[in-house]
Amino acid sequence: MYSYIKGIVEEIYLDRIVLENNGIGYEINVSSFTAQSVQKGKSAKIFTKLIVREDDMSLCGFASQMELEMFKLLTSVSKIGPKVGLGILSCATPPQLSAYILSEDIAKLSKCPGVGKKTAERIILELKDKVDKDMAEFEATLFNQAPTGLELDEALEALLALGYSSAEAKEAVQKFKKDGLKTEDLIKKALTYLMSK
Repeated sequence: MYSYIKGIVEEIYLDRIVLENNGIGYEINVSSFTAQSVQKGKSAKIFTKLIVREDDMSLCGFASQMELEMFKLLTSVSKIGPKVGLGILSCATPPQLSAYILSEDIAKLSKCPGVGKKTAERIILELKDKVDKDMAEFEATLFNQAPTGLELDEALEALLALGYSSAEAKEAVQKFKKDGLKTEDLIKKALTYLMSK
């Protein structure tokens, strides 16, 4: 029904925001990542999914189309509703989740709120063939090749956010992957490398 809503962020809570558009304040349930990505009083574009139940209608919102698509996949899994879906997206980014699913990392998925071992196994079973192949293969490659998977993921996301292509970001991050290298240092070295090309 709603593809996205663009408006001014009036309130920010841990799990929801209020977005004003043409004098209407939309209360939108969000992940913590989306809540952290917006600023009070500033304009924001939030991709939305309308959830309709017998006794309730609510909006779930996402800072990116990628997050929305992962939410749709997660909530397609039996026994995972919107609340748990947003909880999972609050503990890992879509690229990280794709890596966990593809590498069958039950331990990491089980750490997400509302997800036990059985639910993690169900997520892997039902979504392994459905996650975005390009993103999943790419992220899983990074994830499996280095023990510092989280730092690599974060550095990669930072470079993508700065406008570099996936190929450029991957090349730069892979070039400087070292055990124990912190995210900030990895981003600095990768940026220096990309700017000198």
